[in-house]
Amino acid sequence: MSMPALRRVAAAALLAAAHVAAPAWASAKDDTLVVAFQREVVNLDYLYTTSQEHIILSDLTDDRLFDVDPHTNEIRPMLATGYAYVDDRTIDVTLREGVRFHSGAPFTADDVVYTYQWVLDAESGTRASGALSRWLDRVEKTGPMQVRFHLKAVYPLALRDMARRIPIRRNGAYEAGGKPDRGAQALKPDGLGPYRVESFEPGQRAVLQRFEDYYADSPKGRPAIGRIVARTLPDWGTQQAELMSGGVNWAYDMPLDVAQSMAATGRIRHTAGPSLRMSFVVLDAAGVSGPSVLNDLRVRRAVNHAINREAISKFLVGGVSQALHTACHPAQFGCDQDVMAYPYDPERARALLKEAGYKGQPIDLWAYRERSVAEAVAADLTAAGLRVNLRYGQLASLDQARAAGRIQAYIGSWANGGTADTAMIARVHFADTDRNMARDAQVEDLVMRAERTNDPQARAQAYSQALGIIAEQAYWAPLFTYSVNYLTSPDLSFPVPPDGLPRLYEASWAAR
Repeated sequence: MSMPALRRVAAAALLAAAHVAAPAWASAKDDTLVVAFQREVVNLDYLYTTSQEHIILSDLTDDRLFDVDPHTNEIRPMLATGYAYVDDRTIDVTLREGVRFHSGAPFTADDVVYTYQWVLDAESGTRASGALSRWLDRVEKTGPMQVRFHLKAVYPLALRDMARRIPIRRNGAYEAGGKPDRGAQALKPDGLGPYRVESFEPGQRAVLQRFEDYYADSPKGRPAIGRIVARTLPDWGTQQAELMSGGVNWAYDMPLDVAQSMAATGRIRHTAGPSLRMSFVVLDAAGVSGPSVLNDLRVRRAVNHAINREAISKFLVGGVSQALHTACHPAQFGCDQDVMAYPYDPERARALLKEAGYKGQPIDLWAYRERSVAEAVAADLTAAGLRVNLRYGQLASLDQARAAGRIQAYIGSWANGGTADTAMIARVHFADTDRNMARDAQVEDLVMRAERTNDPQARAQAYSQALGIIAEQAYWAPLFTYSVNYLTSPDLSFPVPPDGLPRLYEASWAAR
């Protein structure tokens, strides 16, 4: 039985159960919001983690120097009150006064310097060290509440990186007994966010309490809900049962068909929102894996014409998903949509394959997410005359094979780090990593040129040229943007985020 069929059976079972006995809904009387995560949370220190669940929790317990307004994509102060460019490679930042850590310690410039120097230290082993050290040289204290950032080179996303990736830690937070301790903040980080950690059972649950001394004028505002419990429930069926019984108030990313079936009971609210995550097929145009039919532009264009991305987006992803024709997310700065497009045209695909002299040579197509999508893409390619071997497995296996130069084509997924800027996808996939299977020197130059200027117009122009080449050369077959499904109890008000990052501090109990 296919996965969609299994999901329909599970949803039907839930509907039947719902008609047998009405569940006792958890009310707002204890002021506790219970949320469900599918993946385990084993470390609450976002400097050492990367998953979406960790980002959600870090936004509750941590603050950063700046924030990104999800509606306007503008940088706004958070722990900082302002900044000024001394020159293209020097930024002065003024810090907010009267802010305290959850431990009660006052926030000062020393904490900022300590945090950034810790991340820059390769021995710290943080997940942010590599990205930060690429552009930041050092940070110095210029006053009790002033710091200066010295950049290695011009880098237009410096403030955005500060806003999304580096939570501020208390001075000396990673020291224990006079020695460095990477895990010192893993179980109970001493944060600056609107919630503090009350208790944490790794892999099971985290209990957060509203921090009553949270500073005024934060762009996050004062949370309406006093307590949040995040539970790890890896099985979709368990999440569904908990939602229906009132044991959970909020869940996300559930398959569309199940979400719709649950909403049909009238006991669960289902909403869908956009995400910065996107899906695409990467083609080995450069022959990284060896000579193949994909070295021929006509074959790559045939691949693009063969895929019915509109149908996949509408029927398999649903919600607010949209088909893609360019190698970036439409919400991102610099993502020019005026590029060569390949409408669904299997006849044109077959003609291009015939013109290329294609004789049925096999193409291995790797995939690791949404099996239904992978099967649909493989079926479309097969229907157009391509011989496809679908290799569906784990992401780790795909990553290893790509690093070893053994992949001809794969279906990729990229969340863009929650950042609406083309730089977040262009550099990783078309510059200096093993994800770059185009190896186009002109594209690489344009991508890096866009990262070496603070001029928005020059950046947009460079990305436009790069994306135009990528489309014309059919280095990718862009597929679709993701849509996020949110399921909530009727007594919860949850604003759907415009960028796919749930901000639970914005939730409140619905007015009665």
